[in-house]
Amino acid sequence: MGSAYIDIVKIHLVDGTFELFRCFNGAPRATNADGEEVGASRAFAHTLVALLRQNGVSHVGVTFDTIVDAPLAPSGTDGPWNQHSIAAEITRALGVVLWPMIRRYEADDALASAAAKYRDEPGVEQIVICTRDKDLAQCVIGDQVVMLDRINDVITDEDGVVAKWGVRPHLIPSYLALVGDKADGLPGLPGWGASSAAAALNRYGSIEAIPADAEQWDMPIRGAARLAAVLAERHNEALLYRDLIELATDVPLREPVAELEWRGADRDRLAAVADRIGAEDVLERVPRWL
Repeated sequence: MGSAYIDIVKIHLVDGTFELFRCFNGAPRATNADGEEVGASRAFAHTLVALLRQNGVSHVGVTFDTIVDAPLAPSGTDGPWNQHSIAAEITRALGVVLWPMIRRYEADDALASAAAKYRDEPGVEQIVICTRDKDLAQCVIGDQVVMLDRINDVITDEDGVVAKWGVRPHLIPSYLALVGDKADGLPGLPGWGASSAAAALNRYGSIEAIPADAEQWDMPIRGAARLAAVLAERHNEALLYRDLIELATDVPLREPVAELEWRGADRDRLAAVADRIGAEDVLERVPRWL
C-alpha cells in the first residue's frame, strides 16, 4: 500500500496588533463618510493582501490582542485601538484564520503557542512568525521556526538570534530582563548591557545561576562588582521581568493545519468593509476568491 501524499507547507503567523500599529504610524490619516478614522485599517488591508499574494504563502493565522472585540476608545481618542475591530473584520473577510486573544493571554502568547503547536505537524516545513518584536525570538528553533521582519524583508533564524543578541533563543527572556525592553516598558537592571548580559548568561545559563559575589565570576566582565551588586539587590525584580517576557505556549488553538490554508476571500464581505474604509482598490489585489 502506498502512503498518503502530504503537501509540504510553511505557516505564516502574523502579529495583527503590531501590523495595525505599524500602519497607524506609517500610513496617512483618513476618515470615512461617518467620520471614522480608517487610515490604519486601510493600510492593514493592503499589507495583509500583499502577504497573501507572495509565493509560498499558503497557510496563515493572524492574532490580535484583547481589544479587537472590545468597545471603542472614548470619542476623540486618537490611536490605532479604534480600528482594531475593523482590522479584525478585514481579516475575517479575507478568509484568514483569526485568533483574538481574551482573558489572560496576549497576541504574542498566541504566536508562541501556534509555533509550538504546528512546528512538528506532518508536512510543516517551517513556521514563519511575522513580527519585529524581540520577545518572539525566544520561539526561534534552528531554521524550523524563524522570525520575518516584513518591513526590511529579513528572516532571523537561530544563528541570526545569536548574531543579533548574543544568546540562544531560550535565553532571550533572561537577556531582556537584564538589559530591558523599551517596547514593553521594562527598564532592565542599571548597568547591565548587551555584552555583559550575554556573557553572564552564556557562562552560567540562567539568572539564578549567576554568582551573587563577583569574586566568584570566572569570566572577565567590566564593572563586574557593580553588576553583581545590582543583580543581588534586584534579583527578584529581574526574575519578575523574565516571567513577564516568557510567552505562554498553552493557548488553546483548535484549528488543525488544514484549516490554516488560505482558500480565498469572501467577495461580498470584503467589498462591504472595503467600502466602509474607502479601500475598494484592495479588491483588485486579492488573488483568490471563495
